Amino acid sequence: MTASQDNTPIKGAQIAIKTLEKLGVDLIFAYPGGQAIEFHQAMKDSSIRVILPRHEQGGAFGADGYARVSGKTGVCMATSGPGATNLLTGIADAYMDSIPMVIITGQVGTQYIGKNAFQETDIIGMTRPIVKHSYLVLKPEDIVPSIVNAFYLANSGRPGPVLIDIPKDVQQAKLPFVFDPKPTVKAYSVPGAPKPEEIEAIRAAIAKSERPCIYAGGGIIAAGAAKELTEFAEKYDIPVVTTLMGVGAIPEDHPLSLKWLGMHGTFYANYAANESDLLLAFGARFDDRVTGPVASFAKDAKIVHVDIDISEINKNVRADIGVVANIRDVLVELNKEPVKKKRPAWKTAIRMWKKQHPLSYRKEEGFLKPQSVVEEICRQTNGEAVIVPGVGQHQMWAAQFYTFKYPRQLLTSGGLGSMGFGLPAAMGAKLAAPDKTVINIDGDGSFQMNIQELGTLFAEEIPVKMVVLNNQHLGMVAQWEDRFYGSRRGNTDLTIKNNRPYPDFVTIAKGYEIPGREVWSEEELPDAIREMLEAKGPFILDCHTFYHDHVLPMIPPGKTYKDILTE
Repeated sequence: MTASQDNTPIKGAQIAIKTLEKLGVDLIFAYPGGQAIEFHQAMKDSSIRVILPRHEQGGAFGADGYARVSGKTGVCMATSGPGATNLLTGIADAYMDSIPMVIITGQVGTQYIGKNAFQETDIIGMTRPIVKHSYLVLKPEDIVPSIVNAFYLANSGRPGPVLIDIPKDVQQAKLPFVFDPKPTVKAYSVPGAPKPEEIEAIRAAIAKSERPCIYAGGGIIAAGAAKELTEFAEKYDIPVVTTLMGVGAIPEDHPLSLKWLGMHGTFYANYAANESDLLLAFGARFDDRVTGPVASFAKDAKIVHVDIDISEINKNVRADIGVVANIRDVLVELNKEPVKKKRPAWKTAIRMWKKQHPLSYRKEEGFLKPQSVVEEICRQTNGEAVIVPGVGQHQMWAAQFYTFKYPRQLLTSGGLGSMGFGLPAAMGAKLAAPDKTVINIDGDGSFQMNIQELGTLFAEEIPVKMVVLNNQHLGMVAQWEDRFYGSRRGNTDLTIKNNRPYPDFVTIAKGYEIPGREVWSEEELPDAIREMLEAKGPFILDCHTFYHDHVLPMIPPGKTYKDILTE
C-alpha cells in the first residue's frame, strides 16, 4: 500500500474513522458520549459495523473476545472521564493475556486538559502500566500516524493493547485526508530468526534428556504455531503440558497431551513438568499459578525458554538456554532434523500418573453436577464449540472437562482473572466467528457482572449460547474459605430467596426477549442442551448445580506439586 490523499478538508474524527477503514477494521465496540460524539457521527457514513454495548467494560471485553478468536486487532471506543475509566479492566485483561487491541478515547478540548474540566481524566496516565504504548493526539495531523502506529504496535512482537486519546477540538479540526500505511515508530524491533547455535543447543539438550516435557503457553497461539508444536511433539516424542492460555496448542485428545498444569491443572501435567529433567518452555511466562514457589518448580530440570519478549527470559525462572525469537520460526527449524529417543521409563511414569489420578468427579443422586454439564456440552458439540467462561469454579471446570481440539477455542481471562469477562467476550467471539457455535459457560456471580449485555445480544442479533452453572455462591472464594478458613463465610453466599435461587435468570433474559430454560436434574440435561444448541438466536440455560463441589485437583497457594489435593 502507498500513501493516498483526498484534498477535501474533513473533520479529524472522520479522518480517524477513514484510517480505521484503510487498516481493514470491520467492527468496533463503541459507546457514545460528549467527547466521542464526533466519532459516532463519522461512523454513520462508514462501512465499519458499530456494536453498541450496554457498558463500556462490555465493549472492552467484546473487543478482547473478537481479537482472541480472529487473531486480528480488536477495537473499542469510549468518551472521556467515566467512559474511558470503565474500559480499564478490559485493557488490563488484554495486557495480561497479550491480546492485540486498539482503544480510542475522546478527551476534553486541548485548552481544558489538566484543568479538572467536566469528565476529564488522565487516561494516558491511568493506563500507562497496562498498555504497550499510548498516544495523546494534540494535532490533527498526527491522527493518521498515531492510529497506524497503534495497530502496528498492538499486533507485532508480543501483542497487547495500545491506547489513543484524541481531544474534541482535534476531532473537529478540518484538514485533507492523507493516508500513509507505513508505521513511523522508532526504535522498535521485532526479534528475528533464531541463531543456528541456539537450535543446535536445544537439539543437544533433548538428545541427552531422559524425561523431557514441553511447556506450551499462549505465545504458541499468538504466533500461530500450534501445527508446528504438535509436529515437534510427535517428531521428538515428547509429552506436552499447556497453560490455560496455551489450551489448543495441541489437541487434548492427542496421546502426547497431558492437558494443562498449575493450581487446578491435571495431576499428571503437574507431575510431568516438575519431574522432568528438561523443560522446553515455549511462549510461557512461568507465572505463579503454574510454578508455586519457584525454587521448588522443576528443580532438577534444565530449562529451555523460547519467547518473543526478551523481558520474560530469566524473569521468574532462570533459563539454561534462553532464546528470543518467533516461536514458530524456532519450531520450524527444530522440526527439520528431529532427535528421537526411546524413553520407556518416562512413558511408564506418565501412564501411571494418568491411571492413578484421572480428572474425575463423584456423581450424587439428586444433584446436577457442574462437571457433567460441561461434559454433556462437549459431547453434543463434538468438542468443536468455542467456549468462553467467566472467572471462578465454572472457569476451571470448563477448562478441565471440555476436550479442546484447536487454538483460539478456549477464551479465558487467564492473567487478570476478570469476573464479568465471559458474556461480553463471547459476544465478541461470535461476531468474529459467526459460523462457530460460541458458548459462554458462566457462574451466577460472574454472569451478573455484565448481565446487561443481554441487551446487546438481542439488539445486534448475536446468537451466543449461555450456560450458567448456578451454585448461589462465589464458588471459588467459598472453596478457599472451606479449605483454609474453616468454612467461615465472608460474603460469598449469594442467597436463596423464597426457597429458590435468586435471581431468576430465565425471567431476566425474557425481559430482553431472549428465551431460556432452567435445569434441575441430570435427567433433563441432554434435552435442555439440545434445545439450546438448536435455538436460532441467543439462549440461556440456568443450571441449578448448587454448592457441593470443589475444583480438584488443587495445589494450595504457596505449596508445591507434591502437596496437590485430589479430594
